[in-house]
Amino acid sequence: MKKSILALLSIMIVISAFAQEPKWQDLFNGKNLKGWTKLNGTADYKVQDKTIVGISKMGTPNTFLATDKMYGDFILEFDFKVDEGLNSGVQFRSNSFKDYNNGRVHGYQFEIDPSNRAWTGGVYDEARRGWLYPLDINPAGEIAFKNGEWNKARIEAIGNSIRTWVNGIPCVDLLDNVTPSGFIALQVHQIGNKADEGKTVSWKNIRIMTDNLEQFKTKDNANDIKQINAIANSISEKEAKDGWKLLWDGKTTNGWRGAKLDAFPAKGWEIDNGILKVKKGTGGESTNGGDIVTTKKYKNFILKVDFKITEGANSGVKYFVDPDMNKGEGSAIGCEFQILDDKKHPDAKLGVNGNRKLGSLYDLIPAPENKPFRAGFFNTAMIVVKGNHVEHWLNDTKILEYERNNQMWNALVDYSKFKDWPNFGNSPDGFILLQDHGDEVWFQNIKIKELE
Repeated sequence: MKKSILALLSIMIVISAFAQEPKWQDLFNGKNLKGWTKLNGTADYKVQDKTIVGISKMGTPNTFLATDKMYGDFILEFDFKVDEGLNSGVQFRSNSFKDYNNGRVHGYQFEIDPSNRAWTGGVYDEARRGWLYPLDINPAGEIAFKNGEWNKARIEAIGNSIRTWVNGIPCVDLLDNVTPSGFIALQVHQIGNKADEGKTVSWKNIRIMTDNLEQFKTKDNANDIKQINAIANSISEKEAKDGWKLLWDGKTTNGWRGAKLDAFPAKGWEIDNGILKVKKGTGGESTNGGDIVTTKKYKNFILKVDFKITEGANSGVKYFVDPDMNKGEGSAIGCEFQILDDKKHPDAKLGVNGNRKLGSLYDLIPAPENKPFRAGFFNTAMIVVKGNHVEHWLNDTKILEYERNNQMWNALVDYSKFKDWPNFGNSPDGFILLQDHGDEVWFQNIKIKELE
């Protein structure tokens, strides 16, 4: 009897251990490219020593070797090596549709970047929104890649969570819900330098897991990296713990009113499928629905606003706003993160040294010409206020900063269109404003973190 029980226990232990083993599937058989299809470009791929080798070629756009099978939730691992001077990546949850840029491959990309920028492991949205998680926000991830050597990558795409690792070092923690499934593809990037022709990027040990992902995913720990939440009008668990709150709920006008009204404007603004739109008017300041402001003042904070510019549009996000300062025509008075179509709107040519262009502190401090702006897509404006120190950020890149309440600030104001407004920009707090400048501009994902 005792032997039977011991034998049964042994069998149960073996079955339990077997059940807990991850079920990996090889995506590459080590012999040929069966199960893969080349898309978009004409660069070559070959199999050599159980390795897929992509070879750079002049005169071709990005070339992709894509799995014939589509994948939704998964854990993907692969080893990769790239010659210096090339840029590459691995697409996941990506697609190629005839009605999207004539079949151009688009979707999430695990970046392979041997340059000094060192963004290997970051997530780029190929042929769509651009950078979703650049590695400059995670310095520890920037040093994970080993140039000239084989590196190990891991991608966990589970639900809306996308996380990456390079050589065991966490690189990306991204929340995004734009594309739930697609193929996996190996990229040979286009080149513009003849000297780079014939250089290679290589992949091996490519395997994927699609079952029991919650059991085998990497567990969170106290050293988690910064998370980017790209899901509109939502606060993640991490963001909530960090003090972030929605400033607009994505559904109602709660928390907002007209800058010169006691209630939200009856016209000129609309809520459409989670997007707050200031509607097209005559192009004048606050002449249609008028500006809208928060019902609460803010002092020290980090503000994020996603915005999308229609062609030729003008708008802005203002802070330190005092709605009582201007009861007449025009916009309410405050410091402004300029929102503008620099190429099509005439204001871009006014002001001094470009201080009325996108991202500038309007009419005061210009943003740099080389800005990480994504035309045709939502962009993220971030304003950081810590006492008298203020910063403007665009898509996770700081584009300007300044100090107020000092002699230099006051002199700057004296040479601007705000010189006649008393103590402009020096108030300790104020309302936050979205501007109606007579053009259609879209807003979403408006959130704030109040600071001490």
